Amino acid sequence: MNAITPHSSSGSTSHYPSAHVAQAIETHTLAVIVDNEPGVLARVIGLFSGRGYNIESLTVSETEHQRHLSRITVVTRGTPMVIEQIKNQLDRMVPVHRVVDMTVSGRAIERELAMVKVRGKGDHRVEALRLADAFRARVIDATVESFVFEITGAADKIDQFVSLMLPLGLVEVSRTGIVAIARGPEGM
Repeated sequence: MNAITPHSSSGSTSHYPSAHVAQAIETHTLAVIVDNEPGVLARVIGLFSGRGYNIESLTVSETEHQRHLSRITVVTRGTPMVIEQIKNQLDRMVPVHRVVDMTVSGRAIERELAMVKVRGKGDHRVEALRLADAFRARVIDATVESFVFEITGAADKIDQFVSLMLPLGLVEVSRTGIVAIARGPEGM
């Protein structure tokens, strides 16, 4: 009797499952067109929380008033298999009209807006204004002790601006979350 074991030199077959290959965690931006009605956002978010999926960023707004449609932009992380599960489960929801993975299309423009409050005097104030100019941030409120800057751009640009403002007297940050749209003439 010749038994095949995992350590067998014949190597043709094994009775043990193959080793699990770990997949890399990826970040994806999903655009979801839904009916604009009460409870839809809660149902979409419930899909994520109920299955342990994390939401990195979430924005929602009505985009087609006559048709009562809203666009939910969700940034989430997971393995390619988990991302595919999320898209399939969203697609099966009744109030969902369309799900587009903006990351896969490769032709999306992503932006975020932030308001950044900085308190400072003297050299810190001058440096905050200089950095704001370099980042193309606008001053939208100013007092003798503080500024509120408005900055728009990619999330990493905003992260960098916020980290540079920390030692200069960062007080508060309010961010919109990421919005995305595909390049070119076609719509979703």
